[in-house]
Amino acid sequence: MTFPASRPLVRRWAGATAVVLASTLALAGCSGSDDPVPASGESREPAPKSPKPRKDVSPSPTESPSETPSETPSESAGTAVPVYFVGDGPGGRPRLFREFHRVTGDPLTEAARLVMGGGEPDDPDYRTLWPQVEVSGVTATDGILLVDIPGDGFTERPDGMSKRMARLALQQLVYTLQGVQQERIPVVVERGDAEARLFGLSLDRQVTAASALRTLNLVSITSPAEGDTVTGDTLTVTGVANSFEASGPCRLIASDQEVAVVPYQAEGWMEDRLFPFEVEIPLADAGTGDVLLQCETDDPSGGAEGDGPSVDTKLITVQ
Repeated sequence: MTFPASRPLVRRWAGATAVVLASTLALAGCSGSDDPVPASGESREPAPKSPKPRKDVSPSPTESPSETPSETPSESAGTAVPVYFVGDGPGGRPRLFREFHRVTGDPLTEAARLVMGGGEPDDPDYRTLWPQVEVSGVTATDGILLVDIPGDGFTERPDGMSKRMARLALQQLVYTLQGVQQERIPVVVERGDAEARLFGLSLDRQVTAASALRTLNLVSITSPAEGDTVTGDTLTVTGVANSFEASGPCRLIASDQEVAVVPYQAEGWMEDRLFPFEVEIPLADAGTGDVLLQCETDDPSGGAEGDGPSVDTKLITVQ
C-alpha cells in the first residue's frame, strides 16, 4: 500500500484554502426494489462514551446496529445517537459523514430533527441538505420506520437543490434512523395525502438505504470528536473505513507541518460496508495547542488515477 507523503488539508489552515477530495456518488434514492443496506455498514465499533450534549434541539434526532453505545454514558443525561451529515468527498462530490450526538426525548424523533434542519453538526466541514422541516414523530412499526411530517412545505425542491441532492437528503434520514433503530428496515415518510411529495420526489414507496460505498465517505473519524481536548503521550483514534487493503494513514498536522503519521488497519474491506479501526498516534512532536487530525483511505495510484483518497479531519487541542 502507498501512503502519500503530504496531502493538502481538507479545511482552511493558516490561511490556505482547503482542498476537497472523493469518488462517484450514485444513490438508490427512493427505489423500493433495492435490498436495504445496514446504515452503518454493520461495523462493530462502539459509539464514543460522551458525545457533546445538544442544546439546540427541543426535547419532545448511524451505521450498523452495533454502533450505538454499548453503555449509557454517566457524564450527562440523554441518549447518544449517530447522525449523518453531508460533507465533501473525493473530487468534491457530496458524501455522508457520521457524528454522534446526545439527545433527550425519543431517540428516533430527535435524531430526525437534527437531520431535518433542527440542529448543527459539530464539525464545520459538515452540513445538512434539509431546510427546516417539521417532524411530528418517528415510529418503528410493522417492519418500517414511519416518519410523520405534518406540514405541506417543500413539496417541490427548494431553490438550488438538484434531484440528486434531494435523494441524498433522504439518505441522510434513512442512514440516521436505521442506525438509531439498529435495524435494516425501510423508511416511510407520511404527509397525510394520497400523492404526497417531498423535494419533488414521490413518497409512494419505501425508502431504503443506498449502497454504503456509493453514499458514505469511505473514512469517518469517531473519536476524538471535533473540538476535543486531549492529553497524554499518545492519541487513540477510532473510526470506520473501507480502504485498499484495509489500511490508510492517519496524520497529525500542527502549524502546517506533519508531525506524525501512523497507518491504521481496519477489520476488513471490499464489502459494501465500512469497517472499524483503532490506531495510536504519538503526541511527542505535536506540541500544545490546535492540531489537525486527518485520516484517509489509501490511494494505491499515488494520485495518478481517480479523484484521490477519501479524507476526514478533526480539529483538536493538545494540552
